[in-house]
Amino acid sequence: MGTVTLVISSREGTNRRFLKAFEGESQGTFVSFDSPQLLFKVLTGKRWELLKMMTGAGPMTIREAARRLRRDVKAVHGDVHALLNTGILQKTENGRIEFPFDAVRVDFTLKAA
Repeated sequence: MGTVTLVISSREGTNRRFLKAFEGESQGTFVSFDSPQLLFKVLTGKRWELLKMMTGAGPMTIREAARRLRRDVKAVHGDVHALLNTGILQKTENGRIEFPFDAVRVDFTLKAA
């Protein structure tokens, strides 16, 4: 398990992390976004609730996730697939979904132009 870090990173920043990892320097687990707008588009309030509920819960079906959240299965299905596409959620061999981390860290800096 461990922590996944969500970052706003340019292609150059991602490449630097990759090269350091290739040289044997542990980088941890990162999911990179090109912009804050994309990060917030993907990580809506409902998707944060989904991640919070799934933290430490182990693999489950989409129907089970919807039941625990008291939400519509179709809506949760859409949220799950958006998070699968970014690599935040994963599918197990038997088709269940899981959030394989203990925590999420969001790391970005807002600077004056």
